Amino acid sequence: MTVLDQTGKTRPLLAETFRRLPRKVLLPGLAIYALIVGIGLLLTQVFTSLATAEDGLGRTFAANRSAEGNTVSEVFSLLGSTPVIIGLMLVTAVALRLAFHRWREAIIVITAVTLQATIFLFTGLVIDRQRPDVVKLEEAAPTSSFPSGHTGAATALYLGIALILFWQLRRTALKTVVITLLVALPLAVAVSRLYRGMHHPSDVIVGLANGAACVFVAARAYLANWRRRIS
Repeated sequence: MTVLDQTGKTRPLLAETFRRLPRKVLLPGLAIYALIVGIGLLLTQVFTSLATAEDGLGRTFAANRSAEGNTVSEVFSLLGSTPVIIGLMLVTAVALRLAFHRWREAIIVITAVTLQATIFLFTGLVIDRQRPDVVKLEEAAPTSSFPSGHTGAATALYLGIALILFWQLRRTALKTVVITLLVALPLAVAVSRLYRGMHHPSDVIVGLANGAACVFVAARAYLANWRRRIS
């Protein structure tokens, strides 16, 4: 499997993929990581009263829960969980390879999801933010509340797929509906995490930003310069 790079040289797919990692993926990823850690430090060390203020929204959600809302929020929360995201990422990668007869779209999705997860995990080593002081609808994972991993993962995967479909498919009513649903999914996951008492609003906002930034980095690294199909 080879790809024609921007210099006109044919390179093996794996070699070209890793060649782009340091400058095109890792450096931007470090910048995103530094920014998120900076925001996390401000939230946990400087603006500490913000968490208390944010808990007001969590208490509002908790006070207005219903059986139907609990079920719906559980479904959307599951769509952002690690096992589901990994499974869907792998299925999507295979489907994109079969649909477009090349690997670049699959690599974009895998890169976006993996980069987001890496930034999330390393942020948790530095930032230790407690989850909202409300009744939670599920057992909290032993990770920091900041940022929301469910929201970030959902954004990286579903927004990444939406972006690829937007670029590659002809405009139809079905395409518009599918892309709209994919873009809405991370927002639904974010609201579900708030509803279930698992995160502060700033956690899911930064989670959304983390996922979106990783999609941008992956697309910029592996789409703009790959002018020939990978075969």
